[in-house]
Amino acid sequence: MTLKIAIAIDTEDATAPYEQLRTQISEQARSGVLPVGHKLPTVRGFAEELGLAANTVAKAYRALESDGVIETRGRNGTFVAAAGDAADRKAAAAAQEYARQARRLGLARAEALSLAEDAVRAEYSR
Repeated sequence: MTLKIAIAIDTEDATAPYEQLRTQISEQARSGVLPVGHKLPTVRGFAEELGLAANTVAKAYRALESDGVIETRGRNGTFVAAAGDAADRKAAAAAQEYARQARRLGLARAEALSLAEDAVRAEYSR
């Protein structure tokens, strides 16, 4: 049985289609909706299915591969990688760097946390 990927591209959304695609695949991989090892459609096939340009899907795939969410295995195709681990490591590294910068800037711990919470809230309310 083949798992169908449920992706909805909103043409009225200000977010670029490649970013909408990247976000939805990443979220589905992290939540387990797309299991590790699941084979993704080809760039051309997915582009046709979604009504997007092949370059748009290719850009999303490149970003997902850079994020560690998917991996390309040459002629065998593109597969969901162990996204949670890679995403967690990258997020932890970014948080650690933020904490170092905030401390260097002389921010109190409460200020640094408040600024981080504001940034996360703003990002997730988009």
